[in-house]
Amino acid sequence: MSNSRGKVWPRIAYACGTFGHDVFYAMLATYFMIFVTSNLFNSGNASHDQYMIGIVTTIILVLRIAELFVDPFIGNIIDKTKTRWGRFKPWVLVGAFVAAITLALLFTDFGGLTVSNPTLYLILFAIVYFVMDIFYSAKDVAIWSMIPALSFDSHEREITATVARIGSVFGANLVTVIVMPVVLYFSVNQNGGAGDPTGWFAFACIGGGIATLGAIILGIGTKEQDSALRENKTDTSAKDVFKVLTKNDQLLWTAIAYLVYGIGINIVNNFNLYYFIYVIGDATKFSGLGVINTVIGLLAVAAFPVLTTKFSRRKLFFASIAIMVAALVIYALSGTNVYMALFGAGLFALPQPLIFLVVLMTITDSVEYGQLKLGHRDEAVCLCVRPLVDKFAGAVSSGIIGLVAIWVGMTGGASSAGITPENLFHFQLVMFAAPIVLMVIATFLYRAKVTLTEAEHARIVAKLEETWDKINK
Repeated sequence: MSNSRGKVWPRIAYACGTFGHDVFYAMLATYFMIFVTSNLFNSGNASHDQYMIGIVTTIILVLRIAELFVDPFIGNIIDKTKTRWGRFKPWVLVGAFVAAITLALLFTDFGGLTVSNPTLYLILFAIVYFVMDIFYSAKDVAIWSMIPALSFDSHEREITATVARIGSVFGANLVTVIVMPVVLYFSVNQNGGAGDPTGWFAFACIGGGIATLGAIILGIGTKEQDSALRENKTDTSAKDVFKVLTKNDQLLWTAIAYLVYGIGINIVNNFNLYYFIYVIGDATKFSGLGVINTVIGLLAVAAFPVLTTKFSRRKLFFASIAIMVAALVIYALSGTNVYMALFGAGLFALPQPLIFLVVLMTITDSVEYGQLKLGHRDEAVCLCVRPLVDKFAGAVSSGIIGLVAIWVGMTGGASSAGITPENLFHFQLVMFAAPIVLMVIATFLYRAKVTLTEAEHARIVAKLEETWDKINK
């Protein structure tokens, strides 16, 4: 009993860290592109503004793709980190502080440079975004890589991940609740319900402050567990980092399936606010979706440990996809009906935390799978894959959002009354039909290639406990 009580504070502290972390992620992955397309470029010259939106979107996409090759090395550096505060916490704290400052800068026009000197603005934007992305990546890899360092038992990991995900779900959906009230409260010009740059900058500062506070609480309240199984006699060299990723087939196929799925759901999630602004015509109703998603998200996550005792992770994955496809059909048929749109969007969000946890647990268990197969343990290198995939999926979807927003006329001072039926049809094809196709493809990949079950992981851990000293020479 005392052991159980002793785990409560570390779990709460960890959840505070993931709460703040997902506040930041939602700001970056979803609302930053809305700021770019609706507020950052509003010079009065539509062709110039659309050109600048296209360039910024391209810069983000290129940097995120380049990050695919950087994140594994960040994970490798973290794996080799040895401090009295542990392997991960220094990266969480420093990453949170630098990322918060740089993201706040990105929610500005750098003192009017978007108009006075667009070329200089683009150069500075690329530099600041790159710095933000690197430090955010270090924090992202470190914070989720802590799970296999806290326990080797799959069920205990599920409890830890569940508590952490409760924090992250609450954080992400809190942003949905507060984004428009905060932006509009601090805005001088309502801009058709999309707010102005002052309001968006205030939103960025508040969100960055929350993320940094969460990282500090995590740093104070958590402690890594010592174990002989976490010790490598030799570290993985930089040149061998990608071998870890490619030779660990369960890690690789889980990542590929999750990437395809992630692009699909990010398209929908990123377009939600556009739907309320430009289709329904009332952005204030969007906060209702945040409340709905917070409640159902927390319920879904809390149910995860129970569901995994009754159903396998694989069955949970497939059932979740089926619910999400049905939800998108309802959402697509909602038109301007606010309540039907809220129901469809809420139902679509319901299984997302479950799939996140299924994938996170599979990737976490792949640490021991790779340890047995390759002869060395790579916690952060393996766990960097999940945030890497999330960020890459977010970058691809952000690119799609920016280009589609230009294509269908949802930029600058546009309003719902100005969206033509043809553009609305194009918007709905991208927002609803494309994600359904992507999620179905992801399901087939997961079913065919991912075989690392809970029982298989338990067998691997037992084998490692018997043989690790001989393997790890």
